[in-house]
Amino acid sequence: MDRRSFLRTSALGGSAAAASTLAAPAYAQGNRTLTMVTTWGRGLAGVHDSAQFCADKITELTDGQVTVDLRAAGELVGAFEVFDAVTAGQADMYHGVDYYFLSQHPALSFFSQVPFGMTFQEYNNWIDHQGGQELADELYSIFGLKAMAAGNTGPQSGGWFSKEINAPEDFQGLRFRMPGQGGQVLSKLGASVQNLPGAEVYQALSSGAIDGTEWIGPWADEKAGFQEITNIYYTAGFHEPGPNLNLVMNLEVFESLTPAQQAIVQQVSRSSNLWTMSLFMANNGAALQRLQSGGVRIAEFPDAVWDAFGSAAEEVLMEAAGDDLYDRCLESYQNSLQASAQWISTSSGVFSQQRDRVKGY
Repeated sequence: MDRRSFLRTSALGGSAAAASTLAAPAYAQGNRTLTMVTTWGRGLAGVHDSAQFCADKITELTDGQVTVDLRAAGELVGAFEVFDAVTAGQADMYHGVDYYFLSQHPALSFFSQVPFGMTFQEYNNWIDHQGGQELADELYSIFGLKAMAAGNTGPQSGGWFSKEINAPEDFQGLRFRMPGQGGQVLSKLGASVQNLPGAEVYQALSSGAIDGTEWIGPWADEKAGFQEITNIYYTAGFHEPGPNLNLVMNLEVFESLTPAQQAIVQQVSRSSNLWTMSLFMANNGAALQRLQSGGVRIAEFPDAVWDAFGSAAEEVLMEAAGDDLYDRCLESYQNSLQASAQWISTSSGVFSQQRDRVKGY
Protein backbone atom coordinates (compact mmCIF):
# COMPACT_ATOMS: atom_id res chain seq x y z
CA MET A 1 0.00 0.00 0.00
CA ASP A 2 1.48 3.41 -0.94
CA ARG A 3 1.66 6.33 1.47
CA ARG A 4 -1.28 8.24 -0.03
CA SER A 5 -3.55 5.19 0.16
CA PHE A 6 -2.42 4.53 3.72
CA LEU A 7 -3.17 8.09 4.77
CA ARG A 8 -6.60 8.09 3.15
CA THR A 9 -7.44 4.71 4.66
CA SER A 10 -6.22 5.84 8.08
CA ALA A 11 -8.29 9.01 7.88
CA LEU A 12 -11.42 7.06 7.00
CA GLY A 13 -10.80 4.57 9.75
CA GLY A 14 -10.23 7.30 12.31
CA SER A 15 -13.44 9.05 11.32
CA ALA A 16 -15.48 5.87 11.66
CA ALA A 17 -14.03 5.12 15.08
CA ALA A 18 -14.64 8.65 16.28
CA ALA A 19 -18.24 8.59 15.07
CA SER A 20 -18.93 5.54 17.24
CA THR A 21 -17.45 7.19 20.35
CA LEU A 22 -19.89 9.80 21.59
CA ALA A 23 -17.63 10.86 24.46
CA ALA A 24 -15.18 12.63 22.13
CA PRO A 25 -15.58 15.09 19.24
CA ALA A 26 -15.58 13.46 15.81
CA TYR A 27 -12.24 15.04 14.90
CA ALA A 28 -10.35 14.29 18.12
CA GLN A 29 -8.40 11.31 16.81
CA GLY A 30 -7.46 13.17 13.64
CA ASN A 31 -5.58 16.05 15.26
CA ARG A 32 -2.13 16.62 13.80
CA THR A 33 0.72 19.12 13.83
CA LEU A 34 2.27 20.25 10.55
CA THR A 35 5.65 21.95 10.37
CA MET A 36 6.02 25.13 8.31
CA VAL A 37 9.48 26.35 7.34
CA THR A 38 10.08 29.73 5.72
CA THR A 39 12.53 31.72 3.64
CA TRP A 40 12.21 34.54 6.21
CA GLY A 41 14.18 35.26 9.32
CA ARG A 42 11.97 35.54 12.39
CA GLY A 43 10.69 39.07 12.77
CA LEU A 44 11.39 40.32 9.22
CA ALA A 45 8.70 42.95 8.76
CA GLY A 46 5.74 41.90 6.66
CA VAL A 47 7.04 38.68 5.17
CA HIS A 48 7.43 36.80 8.47
CA ASP A 49 4.09 38.31 9.52
CA SER A 50 2.53 36.79 6.41
CA ALA A 51 3.84 33.33 7.26
CA GLN A 52 2.67 33.69 10.85
CA PHE A 53 -0.78 34.78 9.65
CA CYS A 54 -1.10 31.58 7.62
CA ALA A 55 0.08 29.37 10.47
CA ASP A 56 -2.21 30.98 13.04
CA LYS A 57 -5.31 31.07 10.83
CA ILE A 58 -5.03 27.44 9.70
CA THR A 59 -4.72 26.40 13.34
CA GLU A 60 -7.63 28.61 14.39
CA LEU A 61 -10.06 27.78 11.60
CA THR A 62 -9.54 24.02 11.88
CA ASP A 63 -10.22 24.25 15.65
CA GLY A 64 -6.78 22.80 16.24
CA GLN A 65 -7.36 19.74 14.11
CA VAL A 66 -4.43 21.01 12.05
CA THR A 67 -1.91 22.90 14.15
CA VAL A 68 0.86 24.62 12.22
CA ASP A 69 4.25 24.90 13.90
CA LEU A 70 6.18 27.73 12.23
CA ARG A 71 9.96 27.48 12.09
CA ALA A 72 11.64 30.58 10.67
CA ALA A 73 14.70 30.43 8.44
CA GLY A 74 17.60 28.81 10.24
CA GLU A 75 15.51 27.28 13.01
CA LEU A 76 15.05 23.94 11.24
CA VAL A 77 16.50 24.46 7.76
CA GLY A 78 18.10 27.43 6.03
CA ALA A 79 16.14 29.94 3.97
CA PHE A 80 17.31 28.45 0.68
CA GLU A 81 16.70 24.85 1.82
CA VAL A 82 12.93 24.97 2.35
CA PHE A 83 11.99 23.81 -1.16
CA ASP A 84 14.03 20.63 -0.85
CA ALA A 85 12.90 20.06 2.73
CA VAL A 86 9.22 20.06 1.82
CA THR A 87 9.74 18.03 -1.34
CA ALA A 88 11.58 15.40 0.72
CA GLY A 89 8.96 15.40 3.47
CA GLN A 90 11.32 16.77 6.12
CA ALA A 91 8.81 19.58 6.61
CA ASP A 92 5.15 19.73 5.63
CA MET A 93 4.97 23.19 4.05
CA TYR A 94 6.92 26.35 3.45
CA HIS A 95 6.09 30.02 3.10
CA GLY A 96 8.41 31.96 0.84
CA VAL A 97 9.21 33.45 -2.53
CA ASP A 98 10.13 30.97 -5.23
CA TYR A 99 12.63 32.93 -7.31
CA TYR A 100 15.12 31.62 -4.76
CA PHE A 101 14.68 28.21 -6.40
CA LEU A 102 15.03 28.89 -10.12
CA SER A 103 17.68 26.17 -10.31
CA GLN A 104 14.84 23.70 -9.71
CA HIS A 105 12.89 24.98 -12.73
CA PRO A 106 13.07 28.38 -14.49
CA ALA A 107 9.26 28.56 -14.74
CA LEU A 108 9.13 29.18 -10.98
CA SER A 109 9.90 32.79 -11.90
CA PHE A 110 6.34 33.23 -13.15
CA PHE A 111 4.97 32.26 -9.75
CA SER A 112 7.24 34.63 -7.86
CA GLN A 113 8.23 37.60 -10.05
CA VAL A 114 9.33 38.48 -13.56
CA PRO A 115 11.15 41.80 -14.22
CA PHE A 116 8.78 44.29 -15.85
CA GLY A 117 6.07 41.78 -15.00
CA MET A 118 2.76 41.71 -13.20
CA THR A 119 1.51 43.87 -10.39
CA PHE A 120 -0.45 42.37 -7.50
CA GLN A 121 -3.80 42.80 -9.27
CA GLU A 122 -2.53 41.54 -12.61
CA TYR A 123 -1.04 38.45 -11.00
CA ASN A 124 -4.31 37.60 -9.27
CA ASN A 125 -6.17 38.03 -12.56
CA TRP A 126 -3.89 35.42 -14.12
CA ILE A 127 -3.91 32.96 -11.23
CA ASP A 128 -7.64 33.06 -10.55
CA HIS A 129 -9.17 33.53 -13.99
CA GLN A 130 -6.70 33.06 -16.84
CA GLY A 131 -5.03 29.72 -16.33
CA GLY A 132 -2.24 30.59 -13.93
CA GLN A 133 -3.23 28.24 -11.10
CA GLU A 134 -3.60 25.31 -13.48
CA LEU A 135 -0.05 25.87 -14.73
CA ALA A 136 1.19 26.24 -11.15
CA ASP A 137 -0.41 22.91 -10.23
CA GLU A 138 1.30 21.25 -13.20
CA LEU A 139 4.69 22.74 -12.40
CA TYR A 140 4.76 22.15 -8.65
CA SER A 141 3.39 18.62 -8.93
CA ILE A 142 6.67 17.66 -10.64
CA PHE A 143 8.27 18.15 -7.22
CA GLY A 144 5.42 16.67 -5.19
CA LEU A 145 4.17 20.09 -4.10
CA LYS A 146 0.96 22.13 -4.01
CA ALA A 147 1.46 25.92 -4.26
CA MET A 148 -1.01 28.66 -3.33
CA ALA A 149 -0.54 32.43 -3.56
CA ALA A 150 -0.33 33.62 0.04
CA GLY A 151 1.08 37.14 0.09
CA ASN A 152 2.39 40.04 -1.92
CA THR A 153 4.61 42.99 -0.99
CA GLY A 154 3.39 45.31 -3.72
CA PRO A 155 5.92 47.19 -5.86
CA GLN A 156 9.44 46.84 -4.51
CA SER A 157 11.98 49.63 -4.35
CA GLY A 158 14.97 49.89 -6.65
CA GLY A 159 17.27 49.66 -3.66
CA TRP A 160 19.98 51.22 -1.53
CA PHE A 161 23.23 52.28 -3.20
CA SER A 162 26.61 53.55 -2.09
CA LYS A 163 26.71 55.85 -5.13
CA GLU A 164 24.27 57.37 -7.60
CA ILE A 165 23.35 55.44 -10.75
CA ASN A 166 23.48 57.90 -13.64
CA ALA A 167 24.09 55.50 -16.53
CA PRO A 168 23.96 51.74 -17.21
CA GLU A 169 27.76 51.66 -17.00
CA ASP A 170 27.56 52.49 -13.29
CA PHE A 171 26.55 48.89 -12.61
CA GLN A 172 29.93 47.62 -13.85
CA GLY A 173 31.60 45.84 -10.93
CA LEU A 174 28.91 46.89 -8.45
CA ARG A 175 28.41 44.23 -5.76
CA PHE A 176 24.66 44.17 -5.38
CA ARG A 177 22.16 41.88 -3.65
CA MET A 178 19.22 40.98 -5.88
CA PRO A 179 17.74 37.48 -6.33
CA GLY A 180 15.83 35.88 -9.19
CA GLN A 181 15.65 37.10 -12.76
CA GLY A 182 16.17 40.67 -11.55
CA GLY A 183 19.63 39.69 -10.40
CA GLN A 184 20.28 38.06 -13.77
CA VAL A 185 19.39 41.39 -15.41
CA LEU A 186 21.93 43.28 -13.30
CA SER A 187 24.55 40.64 -14.12
CA LYS A 188 24.09 41.45 -17.79
CA LEU A 189 24.82 45.10 -16.94
CA GLY A 190 28.09 44.08 -15.32
CA ALA A 191 27.11 43.89 -11.64
CA SER A 192 28.47 41.22 -9.31
CA VAL A 193 25.16 39.92 -8.04
CA GLN A 194 24.77 38.33 -4.62
CA ASN A 195 21.79 36.14 -3.67
CA LEU A 196 21.43 36.49 0.11
CA PRO A 197 18.54 35.61 2.42
CA GLY A 198 16.86 38.65 3.94
CA ALA A 199 18.20 38.01 7.42
CA GLU A 200 21.80 38.30 6.15
CA VAL A 201 21.52 41.47 4.09
CA TYR A 202 22.11 44.12 6.78
CA GLN A 203 25.37 42.55 7.92
CA ALA A 204 26.61 42.20 4.34
CA LEU A 205 25.84 45.84 3.57
CA SER A 206 27.26 47.22 6.82
CA SER A 207 30.48 45.19 6.49
CA GLY A 208 31.08 46.37 2.93
CA ALA A 209 30.70 42.88 1.50
CA ILE A 210 28.15 44.37 -0.89
CA ASP A 211 27.84 47.90 -2.28
CA GLY A 212 24.06 47.96 -2.35
CA THR A 213 20.90 45.98 -1.95
CA GLU A 214 17.25 45.84 -2.69
CA TRP A 215 14.91 44.38 -0.11
CA ILE A 216 11.21 45.25 -0.23
CA GLY A 217 10.00 48.82 0.31
CA PRO A 218 10.14 51.74 2.76
CA TRP A 219 8.53 50.06 5.78
CA ALA A 220 10.41 46.75 5.65
CA ASP A 221 13.63 48.51 4.62
CA GLU A 222 13.37 50.96 7.51
CA LYS A 223 12.79 48.07 9.92
CA ALA A 224 15.86 46.34 8.48
CA GLY A 225 17.91 49.49 9.18
CA PHE A 226 19.51 50.08 5.80
CA GLN A 227 19.22 53.86 6.30
CA GLU A 228 21.86 53.51 9.01
CA ILE A 229 24.40 52.52 6.35
CA THR A 230 23.62 54.55 3.23
CA ASN A 231 21.22 57.35 2.34
CA ILE A 232 20.80 56.89 -1.43
CA TYR A 233 17.45 55.18 -1.99
CA TYR A 234 15.83 54.43 -5.36
CA THR A 235 12.14 54.00 -4.64
CA ALA A 236 11.06 52.57 -8.01
CA GLY A 237 12.48 49.32 -9.30
CA PHE A 238 12.11 47.24 -12.45
CA HIS A 239 12.55 43.84 -10.86
CA GLU A 240 9.54 43.17 -8.62
CA PRO A 241 6.40 45.20 -9.37
CA GLY A 242 4.24 42.72 -7.45
CA PRO A 243 6.20 39.75 -6.11
CA ASN A 244 4.08 36.79 -5.11
CA LEU A 245 4.71 34.87 -1.89
CA ASN A 246 3.53 31.27 -1.84
CA LEU A 247 2.32 28.82 0.75
CA VAL A 248 3.63 25.52 -0.61
CA MET A 249 2.61 22.16 0.87
CA ASN A 250 3.95 18.70 0.33
CA LEU A 251 1.36 17.29 -2.09
CA GLU A 252 0.86 14.04 -0.19
CA VAL A 253 0.29 15.99 3.01
CA PHE A 254 -2.20 18.28 1.27
CA GLU A 255 -4.09 15.32 -0.19
CA SER A 256 -4.18 13.63 3.22
CA LEU A 257 -6.23 16.52 4.64
CA THR A 258 -9.99 16.30 4.63
CA PRO A 259 -11.77 18.30 1.91
CA ALA A 260 -12.82 20.85 4.54
CA GLN A 261 -9.25 21.22 5.77
CA GLN A 262 -7.96 21.61 2.24
CA ALA A 263 -10.52 24.35 1.65
CA ILE A 264 -9.43 26.12 4.84
CA VAL A 265 -5.77 26.06 3.78
CA GLN A 266 -6.69 27.45 0.36
CA GLN A 267 -8.90 30.18 1.78
CA VAL A 268 -6.33 31.14 4.41
CA SER A 269 -3.78 31.50 1.60
CA ARG A 270 -6.17 33.69 -0.35
CA SER A 271 -6.88 35.79 2.72
CA SER A 272 -3.18 36.14 3.51
CA ASN A 273 -2.56 37.27 -0.05
CA LEU A 274 -4.72 40.37 0.43
CA TRP A 275 -3.86 40.88 4.10
CA THR A 276 -0.13 40.94 3.39
CA MET A 277 -0.44 43.34 0.49
CA SER A 278 -2.56 45.69 2.61
CA LEU A 279 -0.05 45.48 5.47
CA PHE A 280 2.77 46.76 3.27
CA MET A 281 0.68 49.42 1.56
CA ALA A 282 -0.67 50.71 4.87
CA ASN A 283 2.84 51.24 6.26
CA ASN A 284 4.99 52.30 3.30
CA GLY A 285 3.88 55.92 3.02
CA ALA A 286 4.59 56.90 6.60
CA ALA A 287 7.87 54.97 6.56
CA LEU A 288 9.03 56.83 3.46
CA GLN A 289 8.30 60.16 5.16
CA ARG A 290 10.32 59.10 8.21
CA LEU A 291 13.22 58.02 6.02
CA GLN A 292 13.24 61.35 4.20
CA SER A 293 13.03 63.28 7.47
CA GLY A 294 16.02 61.29 8.69
CA GLY A 295 18.17 62.35 5.74
CA VAL A 296 17.55 59.64 3.17
CA ARG A 297 17.80 61.01 -0.36
CA ILE A 298 15.12 59.70 -2.74
CA ALA A 299 16.42 59.03 -6.25
CA GLU A 300 15.04 57.83 -9.57
CA PHE A 301 16.83 55.91 -12.29
CA PRO A 302 17.21 57.94 -15.53
CA ASP A 303 15.47 56.75 -18.68
CA ALA A 304 18.68 55.35 -20.17
CA VAL A 305 19.02 53.02 -17.18
CA TRP A 306 15.37 51.96 -17.41
CA ASP A 307 15.93 51.19 -21.11
CA ALA A 308 18.97 49.07 -20.25
CA PHE A 309 16.94 47.23 -17.62
CA GLY A 310 14.27 46.53 -20.23
CA SER A 311 16.64 45.19 -22.89
CA ALA A 312 18.45 42.95 -20.43
CA ALA A 313 15.16 41.74 -18.92
CA GLU A 314 13.93 40.60 -22.32
CA GLU A 315 17.15 38.65 -22.86
CA VAL A 316 16.83 36.96 -19.47
CA LEU A 317 13.18 36.09 -20.06
CA MET A 318 13.97 34.35 -23.35
CA GLU A 319 17.10 32.48 -22.24
CA ALA A 320 15.03 29.68 -20.69
CA ALA A 321 12.75 29.38 -23.72
CA GLY A 322 12.64 25.97 -25.37
CA ASP A 323 11.41 24.11 -22.32
CA ASP A 324 7.80 23.15 -23.01
CA LEU A 325 6.38 24.06 -19.60
CA TYR A 326 8.37 27.28 -19.40
CA ASP A 327 7.15 28.29 -22.85
CA ARG A 328 3.52 27.60 -21.98
CA CYS A 329 3.83 29.57 -18.76
CA LEU A 330 5.49 32.45 -20.63
CA GLU A 331 2.78 32.58 -23.29
CA SER A 332 -0.05 32.41 -20.78
CA TYR A 333 1.61 34.98 -18.49
CA GLN A 334 2.26 37.47 -21.28
CA ASN A 335 -1.23 37.12 -22.77
CA SER A 336 -2.82 37.74 -19.40
CA LEU A 337 -0.52 40.66 -18.62
CA GLN A 338 -1.23 42.35 -21.94
CA ALA A 339 -4.99 42.00 -21.47
CA SER A 340 -4.92 43.33 -17.91
CA ALA A 341 -2.41 46.13 -18.45
CA GLN A 342 -4.31 47.62 -21.41
CA TRP A 343 -7.45 48.13 -19.35
CA ILE A 344 -5.74 49.16 -16.12
CA SER A 345 -3.56 51.78 -17.81
CA THR A 346 -6.53 53.41 -19.54
CA SER A 347 -8.79 53.37 -16.47
CA SER A 348 -7.28 53.36 -12.98
CA GLY A 349 -3.86 54.40 -14.33
CA VAL A 350 -5.24 57.62 -15.80
CA PHE A 351 -7.44 58.18 -12.75
CA SER A 352 -4.50 57.89 -10.34
CA GLN A 353 -2.46 60.41 -12.31
CA GLN A 354 -5.32 62.89 -12.50
CA ARG A 355 -6.39 62.40 -8.88
CA ASP A 356 -2.87 63.07 -7.65
CA ARG A 357 -2.59 66.14 -9.90
CA VAL A 358 -5.94 67.58 -8.86
CA LYS A 359 -5.57 66.79 -5.17
CA GLY A 360 -1.89 67.65 -5.00
CA TYR A 361 -0.70 64.33 -3.58
